[in-house]
Amino acid sequence: MIIQKRGKGRANDGQVNVVKYAQHQSVTGNLNDEAETREVKASVEASGEIALCKTGFPEDVYSAVLSKDVHEGQPLLNVNFSNCNGKRKVQYESSEPADFKVDEEGVVYAVRSFALSSEHAKFLIYAQDKETQEKWQVAVKLSLKPALTEESAQESHEIEEIVFPRQSIKHTGSLQRQKRDWVIPPINLPENSRGPFPQELVRIRSDRDKNLSLRYSVTGPGADQPPTGIFIINPISGQLSVTKPLDRELIARFHLRAHAVDINGNQVENPIDIVINVIDMNDNRPEFLHQVWNGTVPEGSKPGTYVMTVTAIDADDPNALNGMLRYRILSQAPSTPSPNMFTINNETGDIITVAAGLDREKVQQYTLIIQATDMEGNPTYGLSNTATAVITVTDVNDNPPEFTAMTFYGEVPENKVNVTVVNLTVTDKDQPHTPAWNAVYRISGGDPTGRFAIQTDPNSNDGLVTVVKPIDFETNRMFVLTVAAENQVPLAKGIQHPPQSTATVSVTIIDVNENPYFVPNPKIIRQEEGLHAGTMLTTFTAQDPDRYMQQNIRYSKLFDPANWLEIDSVNGQITTIAVLDRESPNVKNNVYNATFLASDYGIPPMSGTGTLQIYLLDINDNAPQVLPQEAETCETPDPNSINITALDYDIDPNAGPFAFDLPLSPVAIKRNWTITRLNGDFAQLNLKIKFLEAGIYEVPIIITDSGNPPKSNLSVLRVKVCQCDSNGDCTDVDRIVGAGLGTGAIVAILLCIIILLILVLMFVVWMKRRDKERQAKQLLIDPEDDVRDNILKYDEEGGGEEDQDYDLSQLQQPDTVEPDAIKPVGIRRLDERPIHAEPQYPVRSAAPHPGDIGDFINEGLKAADNDPTAPPYDSLLVFDYEGSGSTAGSLSSLNSSSSGGEQDYDYLNDWGPRFKKLADMYGGGDD
Repeated sequence: MIIQKRGKGRANDGQVNVVKYAQHQSVTGNLNDEAETREVKASVEASGEIALCKTGFPEDVYSAVLSKDVHEGQPLLNVNFSNCNGKRKVQYESSEPADFKVDEEGVVYAVRSFALSSEHAKFLIYAQDKETQEKWQVAVKLSLKPALTEESAQESHEIEEIVFPRQSIKHTGSLQRQKRDWVIPPINLPENSRGPFPQELVRIRSDRDKNLSLRYSVTGPGADQPPTGIFIINPISGQLSVTKPLDRELIARFHLRAHAVDINGNQVENPIDIVINVIDMNDNRPEFLHQVWNGTVPEGSKPGTYVMTVTAIDADDPNALNGMLRYRILSQAPSTPSPNMFTINNETGDIITVAAGLDREKVQQYTLIIQATDMEGNPTYGLSNTATAVITVTDVNDNPPEFTAMTFYGEVPENKVNVTVVNLTVTDKDQPHTPAWNAVYRISGGDPTGRFAIQTDPNSNDGLVTVVKPIDFETNRMFVLTVAAENQVPLAKGIQHPPQSTATVSVTIIDVNENPYFVPNPKIIRQEEGLHAGTMLTTFTAQDPDRYMQQNIRYSKLFDPANWLEIDSVNGQITTIAVLDRESPNVKNNVYNATFLASDYGIPPMSGTGTLQIYLLDINDNAPQVLPQEAETCETPDPNSINITALDYDIDPNAGPFAFDLPLSPVAIKRNWTITRLNGDFAQLNLKIKFLEAGIYEVPIIITDSGNPPKSNLSVLRVKVCQCDSNGDCTDVDRIVGAGLGTGAIVAILLCIIILLILVLMFVVWMKRRDKERQAKQLLIDPEDDVRDNILKYDEEGGGEEDQDYDLSQLQQPDTVEPDAIKPVGIRRLDERPIHAEPQYPVRSAAPHPGDIGDFINEGLKAADNDPTAPPYDSLLVFDYEGSGSTAGSLSSLNSSSSGGEQDYDYLNDWGPRFKKLADMYGGGDD
């Protein structure tokens, strides 16, 4: 099988690649030579031989072969300087600085783009020791690379033809066919080809097409699989072609399979694989991941400090020059203090500082324009793109706070606390509201007792000097404080300023009128109770702390719960105005408390209070009383007795032990009762006789305390004598009464009885009133007393009025009466109102089911009086003869003419317009 490969040659592109490779090889070769030199020196030293080292350039002349066009920033060669001790710091210079420069590693770069000519063929490189100023030089020779010959160019355009052998020669010299599969090398096809299309790539042919009629086809992505139609093959000739430009960024490689079959579709050859590589072209610019990059760097950073990294990507082949990017900084704004404050690693995109002098207080932000260029940064063939790097200079504490004045003045009234005396102001050039700006104040002198404190205002950064302890003008009239201010964080290293600033604060104390105070407070005195009114107890005076204000003090009583005392307003003498009683409820634990007020005449007047505590000593002024005051016992002495004690409001030694005795009179007391002393506080009362009739007895008992002199009292013990069971308990029915009820219990029982009687009386009155209401409503229920039965509608009367059984419920609910409209025709009385067309008038509102017919009539009357359009029903009424004899009597018996003159008919004027005629006839007086 024969495979022919056709296509246009790319001699120019190959030449460019060769030239660039040569340039790179020249620099790399020099670097390799330097490495080999170091290895030789190391091997010599390792073998123990003496290594001879000469400081300077090891070569007299360095040579480099370059293409004609030299670009800015292009590395040309590397000059090797031998630094034997490794301590020398060498600085390189070029004899032609406008065209060439040398970095710290000895790599020579082109400063600008130019065409290499004889005038650039030779120049010098100088190396100077920075410390000793010793200087060395070496010559650099540049030569132009020869161009390709015409014959070599023609060879690059020849069409390559590949013929696969189909037979091999054995050692016997005879030929023998061997079976094999098709194998062809990959086809390289550049992207973005301009055509014309279809463009022939390769011709596939089997050597069996001489004997057979074959058909060729290709399968795979790009042929019969998506994306389809990119590659086509002539089924007769086997010519494989591409139909449109390719894009490596979409598909970098196509893998097709070629087939050869006969006209019957039988496979003639095994399928072969065809690999088509899309050759990358530089058709994509670098793209930064972000258009704006943000970074920070502390102010004062040293050169070489890392700032940030910018990154760009190129869609072209990263392994080819088209995708190899290089970075550089195009501009810096602002350009102070140096136009080159930063540099960028051209391969990694790392931005670092290269100059000192970053000061946030001068420049807070730098803006860099970063350029990324492919083709390894070649400005002629490479594509570029730019992005912005914004570098913010962050603040460090390189400026301490400074007071705006050396001395601050303030004043404060005495005894005032939590008031601001003066505001301390400072300036700080660091960034506001940061630890490097926030000030911390402290008092370093002049306040040994800690009466002042300084707080920082978070908004203004001022120091607020505040009084935290009361200050007495009479003791201190002025304070001179020494204060210091520093930041929350220490100053950065290397700052020459002092870490803090100091100032003086002069505080003047203002004298004010202060409260008088009693000494001592409280004042305690001991006094026996029972003192008479007018006795002088003590003198309770106050002092005025205002020594520089001469003023008098007046005294008054503020609190005296028992109203026993009075105080002289001038000298403070306290005198009794009532008898002091230790047993008073106002005395607690034998102590009586009274409060007095001392006031001065200052502006404004001030006052102070003092407490006088009188400890009252007990005297024997209270006689003992029997306790309990009521008791019960049986009719016989056995089986129980009565135990009693004494109650004395005095305390020892004016209380117990007590003496108990019975009086001589009446005689029956000692005859019936006997008392026995059990101890100093208790005694026992027993029946002296064998039997005492049941009842309530009052037994007087004489009780004497142990005071000096002793005090006696005759107390009465009410004893109920009752019948007892075997256990000694009373069995009387009236035990409760016999036991005796106290006065309070009796009053409570009487009140309950009175309240109960009042409730019963109210209930009776309510019942009577209810009966009267029921009797008043009998008018609606009793037919004999109902005078409204004559308005009932009836069809036939029958015998007489006494025979009628009237349904009065129709009067109670007049609106339920059957309306005339629904009454059958022909059943109507002659005296009823005739039915004929009448004018429509407003409907009167009827009272809904009134409970009393009187209310119903009054409601109807009011409705008629207020309706001027309602005509009176004055139609002629016809009555039938009802017979003679009626219990109602005759109307002639109503003799109105005889009594009309004696009656007052003025009330007819109040009945409305319907009674106006009657009011004019009867109520008009003599007229």
